[in-house]
Amino acid sequence: MVKHKYVYLFSEGNSKMRELLGGKGANLAEMTNMGIPVPAGFTVTTEACTKYYDDGKKVDENIVDEIIQALKDIENKTNKKFGSEENPLLVSVRSGARVSMPGMMDTILNLGLNDNTVKVLAKLTKNERFAYDSYRRFIQMFSDVVMGLDKRDFEDVLDEIKEKKDVKYDTDLDCTDLIYVVKRFKDIYKKAIKEDFPQDPKKQLLLAITAVFSSWNNPRAIVYRRLNDIPGDWGTAVNVQAMVFGNMGDTSGTGVAFTRNPSTGENQIFGEYLINAQGEDVVAGIRTPQPITKLQKELPECYEQFIDIANKLEIHYKDMQDMEFTIEQGKLYFLQTRNGKRTAAAALKIAVDLVEEEIITKEEALLKVDPSKLDTLLHPKFDEDDLESATSVARGLPASPGAASGKIYFTAEDAKAHHDIGEKVILVRLETSPEDIEGMVSSEGILTVRGGMTSHAAVVARGMGTCCVAGCGDISINEKERYFIVKGKTYKEGDYISLDGNTGSVYGRLIKTVAPEISGYFAKFMAWADKIRVMKVRTNADTPRDAAQAVSFGAEGIGLCRTEHMFFQEERITAVREMILSKTEDKRRKALSKILPMQKEDFIGIYEAMGERPVTIRLLDPPLHEFLPKKDEDIEILAKEMNISFEELKDTVSSLHEFNPMMGHRGCRLAVSYPEIAEMQTTAIIEAAIEVSKNNNVKIKPEIMVPLIGELKEMKYVKDIVVNTVNKVFKDKDIELEYQVGTMIEIPRAAITADEVAKEAEFFSFGTNDLTQMTFGFSRDDAGKFLTCYYDKKIYDFDPFQRIDQNGVGRLVEMAAELGRKTRPNIKLGICGEHGGEPSSIDFCHKVGLDYVSCSPYRVPGARLAAAQSQINNPRK
Repeated sequence: MVKHKYVYLFSEGNSKMRELLGGKGANLAEMTNMGIPVPAGFTVTTEACTKYYDDGKKVDENIVDEIIQALKDIENKTNKKFGSEENPLLVSVRSGARVSMPGMMDTILNLGLNDNTVKVLAKLTKNERFAYDSYRRFIQMFSDVVMGLDKRDFEDVLDEIKEKKDVKYDTDLDCTDLIYVVKRFKDIYKKAIKEDFPQDPKKQLLLAITAVFSSWNNPRAIVYRRLNDIPGDWGTAVNVQAMVFGNMGDTSGTGVAFTRNPSTGENQIFGEYLINAQGEDVVAGIRTPQPITKLQKELPECYEQFIDIANKLEIHYKDMQDMEFTIEQGKLYFLQTRNGKRTAAAALKIAVDLVEEEIITKEEALLKVDPSKLDTLLHPKFDEDDLESATSVARGLPASPGAASGKIYFTAEDAKAHHDIGEKVILVRLETSPEDIEGMVSSEGILTVRGGMTSHAAVVARGMGTCCVAGCGDISINEKERYFIVKGKTYKEGDYISLDGNTGSVYGRLIKTVAPEISGYFAKFMAWADKIRVMKVRTNADTPRDAAQAVSFGAEGIGLCRTEHMFFQEERITAVREMILSKTEDKRRKALSKILPMQKEDFIGIYEAMGERPVTIRLLDPPLHEFLPKKDEDIEILAKEMNISFEELKDTVSSLHEFNPMMGHRGCRLAVSYPEIAEMQTTAIIEAAIEVSKNNNVKIKPEIMVPLIGELKEMKYVKDIVVNTVNKVFKDKDIELEYQVGTMIEIPRAAITADEVAKEAEFFSFGTNDLTQMTFGFSRDDAGKFLTCYYDKKIYDFDPFQRIDQNGVGRLVEMAAELGRKTRPNIKLGICGEHGGEPSSIDFCHKVGLDYVSCSPYRVPGARLAAAQSQINNPRK
């Protein structure tokens, strides 16, 4: 029987083995096979990680044997031996998930050093300082990543010694200093762990591999996976690679570079490097790195070789590459390449340029842009007039474009807490770390004192589409006391600042913003998407302004117009409340007659904004008590306005109270109880359509949607009201136009009996918000209180209110679509819940064969792209 293989040498893999080797391992294997200088190594597969968890967080002995065998191959290729006291092999241990998760996982460098091998390394390299510099780095990384010690304790030791010597950088410390640092680091380890720092390299290696497996489920990795829809059962691979050293002096260095600018998309090399440093130094922001172009002067041969390989990799992978490299005493090595994270603006430019450079097809270009990131191009930028009167108080690096204004907070926890209560937040940090992920997600913008264009803050912010200014050394920050000082002025927690991620400018006040204009690469790219997709994209819009905005973003109609949102306006709420509080039908009709012209005006504005595009208008949905005040003081004010007693109004409010309003007197149930409400709304819808059709010489075809249907007879009853009202309007106006009456499928029973419902409903629009609530038995408003526990305990990988639960809710949608078509083959099918703008949900809708999705205006471009990607991946006629 052939034994299952869990460890692959780089020479045994290729880029097609991403699921098994992870992205990093697959690319290291591919580069090795391309003849690119890659240090020898091997990959422990994602299956080994899965088995580690299946076996109760234990690495199987057979996998250990494979690892030891693979080490021998590295030893043969390097002429070094792991643990040897003559010519020791040192290795790096890095994670490598299937998809890039920058900063989410953990890395250990210089593994294999101990009290003896460090002396051998010093002797062999004739560079004692380098050896102890490598050893102190290893102890700190191992202590942090593997043993969970606080890295700040180690940084404090370094800071203390630099302060004593009055030097600024780690590179200013001599060998004696570093020997002392190593001793102090080992003391910290022993005090915390109650045993000496491990001296056996094999034990170090196995503990490190275990730590990488464990880091797959650390809190920041879980958060990142949830934000990026990465399944929890994928696991991560581990890459073990012979060390090459960038900290061996002035002909050594390390860097991170992109084949194109990840912020703008410009076709020019972009990156940073440090001489006499290791990889973590560049992204940690401890020293300010140099632009990659400067390497041409310092090490011209290495630079020329680097540019040649970078171009080769971009053409091979047909995409902009993010590369890590090390130069060891004049010799160049590539440690990683991957498709680079980029801003949405850069993604569009790169995709269009690659097509025009004839490197990829239009279809390939469309697949390279994340639909969920497109809305970052649509959000406001600074108002030019307001910006003109603002003075920049500091300047850093423009790490991620955009504009952001908000109150400053100095910890991820505070940023998240204040975001959750509705504040706009700017996270200000000395430097960010992976632990800050939730605070970064919650922030409008991120400002760091340290770090370059490839720092953690910059990379993560660009990936999220969040404005970021990094490396702002003008600022003196005190994170503990929660303030920073710039140009003599102190900014405290809660003060307003504004960030310009395009220029790196920081402003000491709130600056107004304006909507952006969309053209150029965006327009060309979206035209490609529109030509390919078959599924239509509508918008959810309740006002003419929102409708017009959505049309400018490419919406092809309105999938959901919520009429109740119009009722809450100040000049209307009195008439609405009069209608609710009326004791007789006559009084209700009198109040409704006041609302009718207001509703009609709303629909006229929406029709005019949409032209001949279809508009689906939902009849009144929420329970009536939502329109009434709840506090006694507000009830008293309203009672005086309506000339009734406080007691009578209080009794009415109490009588309308429901224990479970979501399942109470709402939706079509209101029309059953009070047909006159549906009559008024239908009249407004049709009269507005007739008026706009006449005045604008267009064909308006209203779609009237009955909410919350669960039974055919319900649907027929309300539809009859609508049809009779429409016929009356047609007779009065002596004109007719086409219209449809359909329903929102949001109750599981409606989905199960959709063949019956379709006898009356001319279209189905799936209201996935309520359908998810009803199917799960969760309240969308309360689920956030406990869903975090579900993520932590691996019960759910994602929020079912953000992404369609395809196994449950999705089956109901698929079933209803199939049953509806059996009864009415030409039935129009769409989705109008929040899921209508989420890419994986859009893909599901495409596969099920829905005619359209509908989403909020700013998500329309992303939905258009997602629909095109679905057609490319799963073509349908």
